[in-house]
Amino acid sequence: MSEHYDLLIVGAGPGGYVAAIRAAQHGLNVACVDREALGGVCLNWGCIPSKALLKNAELVALLKHRAKEFGFSFERFEADYAVAVQRSRRVVRRLVGGIGYLFKKYGVTHIRGTARLTGPQRVEVDGQTYRATTIVLATGARPRTLPGIPVDGEWVMTYREAIVAEHVPNSVVIVGAGAIGMEFAYVYRAYGAEVTLVEFLPRLLPMEDEEISAEIEKAYRKLGVRFHTSSRVTAAERVGEKVHVRVEPAQGDGPAHTIEADRVLVAVGIQPNVEHVGLEEVGVALNERGFIQVDDYLRTTVPTIYAIGDVTGKLPLAHVASHQGIFVADLVAGKSVHPLDYDMMPRATYCSPQVASMGLTEQQARERGYDITVGKFPFSANGKALGMGEGEGFVKIVADAKYGEILGAHMIGPEVTELIAEFTLARTLESTPLELADAVHPHPTLSEVIAEAALATEGHPIHF
Repeated sequence: MSEHYDLLIVGAGPGGYVAAIRAAQHGLNVACVDREALGGVCLNWGCIPSKALLKNAELVALLKHRAKEFGFSFERFEADYAVAVQRSRRVVRRLVGGIGYLFKKYGVTHIRGTARLTGPQRVEVDGQTYRATTIVLATGARPRTLPGIPVDGEWVMTYREAIVAEHVPNSVVIVGAGAIGMEFAYVYRAYGAEVTLVEFLPRLLPMEDEEISAEIEKAYRKLGVRFHTSSRVTAAERVGEKVHVRVEPAQGDGPAHTIEADRVLVAVGIQPNVEHVGLEEVGVALNERGFIQVDDYLRTTVPTIYAIGDVTGKLPLAHVASHQGIFVADLVAGKSVHPLDYDMMPRATYCSPQVASMGLTEQQARERGYDITVGKFPFSANGKALGMGEGEGFVKIVADAKYGEILGAHMIGPEVTELIAEFTLARTLESTPLELADAVHPHPTLSEVIAEAALATEGHPIHF
């Protein structure tokens, strides 16, 4: 006789485990299946360990390149990258253990193994059948690869191998200048590697506002990171102890050239984990991009089955998956919900300087026909930023000129990945830039730049 649950979740990443806890808090009988460690890619191989490595990189950059500015001196400075990686793994283990504790606290059954759908309300895990009133698919995604660039995990890597490698290559080519590529570029460069970024689109962080891309390109040139935009990698071949990387113009018009490097990191996006899950057998459809097709309420084409997280292709970010998990748990429990606004989800890149944004870029707002006003304020005019020695960057607000609606916020500079939450809250509360400016921001803080940028939408910043 098979076990029966109110809700069974396949996948224990930031979407799946959050959905499980939330549903259990609502009193549902919940099981969560995963063949690997709790926390998924984000906790084990992505978001969390990379932030630990970035903290190490920031300290190395400070002590190695700016020590004199802060009054430090060293006869001999050493930075052991292996220790940094080991520290990141300790952080991961602690958080994985924390999720296990929460499962026990709220009564979530953790089933270890590989799951496969065998019916609209039935899942098989390594030969054992489980039944559920509702099933949630949270199987996530894996790194996308490119033709001509075979990944072997040693000479040509994805983030999965790079995040645990305990050495920094002397030289590395990073294919893709999105968040993952930019973060690894900063870490490797801080530890002394020669770094070359290759991006198919015309600029670094190509999904961000154009002014943000221009600012981060300036910062990376200063760091000594080389980059080729509007370019593509067509081959990566090991020759002796090096990898020869062939780079061509993105549109194919112009000469190709070869870069010689010790390692290659491929960071060009994701592909969904939809194979061997039993989707076709039970009638769960995929969309034209190969992700699970869902409606605004995250329902698949099978009424009893939902999908959340990267496997939906909506917006592959951990916090989006978590909120989708909360949304579905609430919906299944009969609570009031409203569809998520993916345009307004915050986005963060933890390079240095940091980048964070939400909503429409200036160009997107104009293309959608908005009459806009733009407010911008630099960190170079902020006392706290200068005291920290981090005066690079700015905050930019894109607002509707007629109604004052905040359409987008784009930030580059110190701790902007923390500051962006003020804009997501403002958007939720339907605040205008002037209401942001009316809210008293403590002095001296980085948050004052937000208030000044808000005033700048009216053309009247105080300190610039």
